[in-house]
Amino acid sequence: ALALVERACDAIAARDWDVAPARLHGDLWSGNLIFTPAPGGGVRGVMIDPAAHGGHPYTDLGMLALFDAPLLDEIFGGYGAPEDIWEQLPLHQLHPLAVHAQTHGPAYAQPLTRAAQATLELLR
Repeated sequence: ALALVERACDAIAARDWDVAPARLHGDLWSGNLIFTPAPGGGVRGVMIDPAAHGGHPYTDLGMLALFDAPLLDEIFGGYGAPEDIWEQLPLHQLHPLAVHAQTHGPAYAQPLTRAAQATLELLR
C-alpha cells in the first residue's frame, strides 16, 4: 500500500498544476460545518474551527466529501465545482487519509489505497 501511495504522490508532484492557490478552511469536515436557518427559509452553512492555509481550491471539498457532509450537491453547486468533481476528489483526499491512517490506525489504510489508485488513474 505504501508503494502505491508513494507513486500517487510522485504523479502529483510531476504534474504541472496551473491552478492558483486558494484560501482553504483547512479542516473542513462535517463536524466543522454547522447549518443554521437562513433568513427567508432554507439553511445557511457556517464554518467553524479553521486551520486556514493556501492550497488547491478543491481540497476543502475533498474533506467535506470524505466525511459525509450533508447537502454536498448544493455545496458543490454553490462553490461552482466542475461537473467532474467527484472523479477529482480522491486526489484531494490523499493527505487527510494518510494523516488519519497515521493518527487513527489501519482502518484508514484501505480508503487511502483506493484514493491513491483513483489518483493514479485520474492523472494518467
